[in-house]
Amino acid sequence: MEITEKAPAKLNLCLDTPFQHPNGSFEWEMVMTAIDLADYVHIETMSDDDRITVKTDSGFLPCDQRNLTYQAAKKIKSHFGIETGLKISIKKNIPVAAGMGGGSADAAAVLRALNKLWELGLSSKELAQFGLSIDSDVPFCVYSQTALVTGQGEIVTPLRELPTMWFVIAKPPASVSTPFILKQINYDNLEHLNVAQLVSGIKDQDFKLITSNMQNVLEPISAARYPEITRIKHKMLQFGTSAALMSGTGPTVYGVCQNYSRAARVYNSLRGFCEEVYLVKSITLKGSNVHTIK
Repeated sequence: MEITEKAPAKLNLCLDTPFQHPNGSFEWEMVMTAIDLADYVHIETMSDDDRITVKTDSGFLPCDQRNLTYQAAKKIKSHFGIETGLKISIKKNIPVAAGMGGGSADAAAVLRALNKLWELGLSSKELAQFGLSIDSDVPFCVYSQTALVTGQGEIVTPLRELPTMWFVIAKPPASVSTPFILKQINYDNLEHLNVAQLVSGIKDQDFKLITSNMQNVLEPISAARYPEITRIKHKMLQFGTSAALMSGTGPTVYGVCQNYSRAARVYNSLRGFCEEVYLVKSITLKGSNVHTIK
């Protein structure tokens, strides 16, 4: 048996961390959306071998136990006592170490795919619980639709689809270490966000309310170490985006436009400043068995 699952990238429309737990994990308050830039994860079962093998067309990713798809497959196999082996092949389109959740998206795709392939009958909420122990972005990536994400990443509250808007994404050559950036957080200096205003903007389909409340408390931390983040952000605003923001811990920066023609102009202008530039829309992954708050 075999199956191919789409693994959409994510963008943070806002990102805040209210506090850090005593065990070192972080409390999050974020609004995230899935976009139509995606990896594709192909899984083939092997009845004569119980091993998990991973291969990818990217030279930047480990293909052993460090790979999040391997970890996702192992968790499902172990939990359900399944001895069937798996060959996992990943076609990478999402930039690596970019703050767009590529590894988490791939792991979530494995969880969804094995749920279908082995007819496990798990809900998105149950799959998200499996995903949380792999990475805090995996629960959102299981749903892959616009959502409020709270707790340690495990509480995913789906929201309405975004109003018409286009995202121009630029990934500078730097690769950011998320653990390093998180260690730099000083909670005394963080200016916490009004995430509820952004959620209201999405519920009301209010483009201006959404774009005026898009912020990321980690952006100043990453930008201090990687000044190209600020440089690209300023270029995006100069070229005409309504807002510009770093996603995750960076270094990817994206700008938002309300119509395609302006987004296309920004996209073409940015290509002279950055090699990796994308023009995408928000998506909702089909087949998601969740109730959306409108």
